[in-house]
Amino acid sequence: MTEKRLTPLAASLPATVPFVGPETQERARGSTFAARLGANENVFGPSPSAIKAMERAASEIWMYADPESYDLRAALAAHHGIPSECIMVGEGIDGLLGYLVRLFVGPGDMVVTSEGAYPTFNYHVAGFGGALVTVPYRGDHEDPEALVARAAVVGAKLIYLANPDNPMGSWHSAKTIQSAIERVPAGSLLVLDEAYVELAEDGVAPAWDVTDSRVIRMRTFSKAYGMAGARVGYAVGSPEIIAAFNKVRNHFGMNRAAQAGALAALADQAYLEQTCRNVADGRERISQIAAQNGLAALPSATNFVAIDCGQDGTFAKRVLSALVSQGIFVRMPFVAPQDRCIRVSAGRPDDLDAFEALLPKALTEARG
Repeated sequence: MTEKRLTPLAASLPATVPFVGPETQERARGSTFAARLGANENVFGPSPSAIKAMERAASEIWMYADPESYDLRAALAAHHGIPSECIMVGEGIDGLLGYLVRLFVGPGDMVVTSEGAYPTFNYHVAGFGGALVTVPYRGDHEDPEALVARAAVVGAKLIYLANPDNPMGSWHSAKTIQSAIERVPAGSLLVLDEAYVELAEDGVAPAWDVTDSRVIRMRTFSKAYGMAGARVGYAVGSPEIIAAFNKVRNHFGMNRAAQAGALAALADQAYLEQTCRNVADGRERISQIAAQNGLAALPSATNFVAIDCGQDGTFAKRVLSALVSQGIFVRMPFVAPQDRCIRVSAGRPDDLDAFEALLPKALTEARG
C-alpha cells in the first residue's frame, strides 16, 4: 500500500542514504570505535566560546530560531566583505544543496558532476528527477575544464565542483577555478562546494564576486570550525539566486543554539587558526604512517588524507574492513581508480596512535 501512495518518482528510487554512519556500524559490531577517523569530522571541536554560546542558548531553546539568521548573515557579510543579501544560511551544505536542486532541477534536467565526487549532491538530483552526467577525475583531481565542456554539450542546469575535493583531498588554484567560472555556458550554474577551503593554503579560493550569477559558492561550519553536528552552512551568490531560496527553504530549519554557536565560532579566528595547525600536523602524521607501511599518502588541502593502498579497490576494501573490525572507523572513495585508496581523518594524537598500531595488522590481513 505504501508504494501506491508514493509519487512515481519516489517509488522508483531506492530507500538509501549516501553514507552509512559510524553509529550504524557500531550497532552492527556491538562495540564503539576506538578511533573515529572516517567521516571527515574535525575531532578538535569548536571554539570554547562557541560551546559557551550554545550552552547559553540552550535555556532559550523553547523559542524558534530567527528564520532569517539575521545576526549570523550580518557577521558573515562583515567577515567576507560582501552584502548580507548575498548570503543564505541553511542546514549544512547538504541542506542547501537540496534546496538548490529543488529550485533548478526538474524531471529530465541535465546535471554534470565528477564520477565519484560527493554523493549527497547526486542523491538530491535523483530525488528531483534530474539526469546525472559524469566526467572522470584527472590525476585524482576533479577536472573543471571537462565539467564545463560537458555541461555545454548536454545543456546542464547545474555543474557541481568541490574545491578542495572530497574524497581525494586534492585542490585547484583560484586561477583555475576562476577560469572555469568564466567559461560556464549560458543557462548553467556552477555549484562550487568549498566545505574545506579554510583548511587549504592561500590561493585556493577565488575573490568574491557576488555580481556573477554563473556561480554559487557553499561554505560550512562543519569542517574547520568543528561543528558538524550543529548543521550550519551558508551559500554565497548573486542576490537574485540567494533570494530564490526563500521560495522553497524550511524557514525554521535552523537550530537556535547552532546559530549562536556559529556566530561565536566565526568571531574566534584565533581558535580557527590553531585548529588549522592541528589539522596540518595530523595530515603530516598520517603521511608518515603511510610511508612507514610502504604506502603513499596523497597531498591534501582538507582535514583528511587519502592513502593509496597500492592495488585496486578490492584490496583497499579489505584493508578498510580489517581496520573497521579492529575498531578504527575509516572510509574510502566509491569509484575506480580512486577506490584504490582509504581515507583517514586528521585525528588527535591518540586517534592516530591507534591507527598507526593497527594499520600493519590490517595490511597483513588484506594481503593474506
